[in-house]
Amino acid sequence: MLTKNLKHLVEEKIQVQKWSPEQVAHVVGIAYKTVYNWIDQGWLDVQLPDLPDHGIRRHRAKENRGTFSHGRSIEERPHKVETRQEFGHFEADTVLSGKRKGQAVATFVERKSRLTIVKRLHGRDSQSMTQAVLELASQLQDKLKTLTVDHGKKFANYQAIEQRTGTLVYFAHAYSPHERGRNENRNRVLRRFIPKGQAIEELSDH
Repeated sequence: MLTKNLKHLVEEKIQVQKWSPEQVAHVVGIAYKTVYNWIDQGWLDVQLPDLPDHGIRRHRAKENRGTFSHGRSIEERPHKVETRQEFGHFEADTVLSGKRKGQAVATFVERKSRLTIVKRLHGRDSQSMTQAVLELASQLQDKLKTLTVDHGKKFANYQAIEQRTGTLVYFAHAYSPHERGRNENRNRVLRRFIPKGQAIEELSDH
């Protein structure tokens, strides 16, 4: 959590003492990605040019494996979605059974009602996720208004989803799970029933 004292400390180290975010993170005891995330979101009075390497390492350090960088930002999402004024705005994610293989499930959580829908995926690719979203849209008819997701490659077919369902897809910032808080919470609950390492294919739909 970025407290007022921590904010001043980080800004002092970077701006005055010319420390790198990696050095600050090591001393404070947090992940260096967290410091970069605070800079990206404007929570620190620090710009990339203020960094000792002018942000070059930030560019290299970004984790691109399994992600892509296109799509509509969550910053463009209508205010009524943020304030949960109406039904139909979902957050989506996946829960995996293992790191590299095994089945996965897609989780969809409606922001206002907390309605949670879990679907078994046939694979871990974007085609499988797209199929799950199309099924969801068909079941909900015109009640699936928006989806808020992360930049995982499973959502790389977002344009097909939008074209075939009329549902707008918004992408949260990197390393910002709190922007899909309802979904993250429901996934933690689901982990009680599908612990990490549990083969999902061994579980019945029931």
